[in-house]
Amino acid sequence: MVYTTTDIDKVLSYKTWSNKRKSDELLRMDCNMYCNLGSDSTKSERTAVRVVSRKIYSAIKTVDDSLGTLLIQTIDPKK
Repeated sequence: MVYTTTDIDKVLSYKTWSNKRKSDELLRMDCNMYCNLGSDSTKSERTAVRVVSRKIYSAIKTVDDSLGTLLIQTIDPKK
């Protein structure tokens, strides 16, 4: 399952959740996508998961700047 920006925005919009809970949920979503990839996954599926991961990491950066920056640098060391 590949999550959409709507799913990411939904997590960010929760007012009663702490920033830690939001970042934990976003990381859970990211982990779930990577766990569902398998050896039979196509290159386009892997690319789609990577693109959504960048969006998730950018969303985490809005909640926790240091963690988000670290995750973005890890997935794309050029930046």
